[in-house]
Amino acid sequence: MSPRVRLVLLGVGLTAFEAILAVGILGLPAFGASAHPYRDLAVAGTFDHATANAVASINFDQRGFDTFGEETILFCAVVGVAALLRPVHRERRRTVSSGGIILESTSLLVYLLFPLTLVLGVDVVTHGAITPGGGFQGGIILATGIHLLYVGGRYRLLRQLRPVDWFEHGEAAGVVLFGAIGLAAAALGGGLFANVVPAGTLGDLVSAGTVPLFNLAVGIAVASSVVVLLASFLDQTLAIRAAPNPPQDNEAEDAA
Repeated sequence: MSPRVRLVLLGVGLTAFEAILAVGILGLPAFGASAHPYRDLAVAGTFDHATANAVASINFDQRGFDTFGEETILFCAVVGVAALLRPVHRERRRTVSSGGIILESTSLLVYLLFPLTLVLGVDVVTHGAITPGGGFQGGIILATGIHLLYVGGRYRLLRQLRPVDWFEHGEAAGVVLFGAIGLAAAALGGGLFANVVPAGTLGDLVSAGTVPLFNLAVGIAVASSVVVLLASFLDQTLAIRAAPNPPQDNEAEDAA
């Protein structure tokens, strides 16, 4: 295919895409108007499945397939970063001590905030269907809460408490669990990622059908992904160093 034909095909494709985009934009409600069909349908769907958090209902109930795509993008991005930052043949890993000058006030805050942050992260994940928050927010809190140990100068303790291999498996398990819930809904006679679990009572901890299950899966995936991501950056910064250049053949012969 010649470059000219490629440019013609590109122009035709862009023209068609712009036409479709223009039709969609012109069909949107006017800015500031009182008619908001998507909002009205989303709120009605939220109450139909007894989900107090409307954002969680939209993410996991009404557009769960889109959210699964976003989780897959995060998973692939973290895998790519970990692959790029892994030690190569001319790098070696050194032992990192927990030394450094750490203020006593910083250490005290870390000891106080470390357990509280972990409890807060679990709370945000488990209550994601009834209060603001959810699996993504709670997962971020959990992952960053673990790394408070690094702020307090306890890098070796951090490495012991967050085995990267475990979190690599957790990252994959969270994505697989999310997809399995969606496939189970289709197998039970609903649509893919449909909310087929009994909704319960609005405002109760156990309510909203599959939304808490999706929150749990996302919390596992996001927390594990961020831990793997931060571990890769910390290892590259602190533990991985370039190996000394091996002696040349001539130098080795002279030394012999």
